[in-house]
Amino acid sequence: MKKIFLLCTITALAFSACQQGPVRYTQDSPEIDTVKKLISNYNSKTFDTSMYADTSKTYYNTNKNPISASDAMDYHKQTDANYASRGFKSENQEYEMVVTDDGETWVNCWLDWKGTLAANNKEIDIPIHLTYQFVDGKIVREYGYWDPSEIVMELQKIEAEAKMAEEEMEPME
Repeated sequence: MKKIFLLCTITALAFSACQQGPVRYTQDSPEIDTVKKLISNYNSKTFDTSMYADTSKTYYNTNKNPISASDAMDYHKQTDANYASRGFKSENQEYEMVVTDDGETWVNCWLDWKGTLAANNKEIDIPIHLTYQFVDGKIVREYGYWDPSEIVMELQKIEAEAKMAEEEMEPME
């Protein structure tokens, strides 16, 4: 009897071990390819919103006050005025797709960004985390997190220096 029980237990364990559930984590998926295309578009200044759902919401360094995909593209166009060059580096990029317990599909990526300020040619490197939720192959939510402090401080310094130079040029009354 013990042998039959042990045989049944081993058979049940072997059978359950062979059962493949849905893929919950991968580093190769159509959604990851979409995010890689989005990153490539950003680097080439191709501002395409076709991979976003019409109702998508984008959050940069916040979880409040979302913007639309077209507003996100406008944001990138406006900030481009500050840079002689900018883009994500091609090395050390990490991408993963996960399906949550609630069945949501997310792509996470960790990237290094490099920009050169147009006003003084200072190079700035920033690690960035981006995460995208997908529904039916389209991005419905995007979150981007990075520390902009170095850029903000450098732009403030450039502005202060320009103001000082302007004041020095004004004639004394």
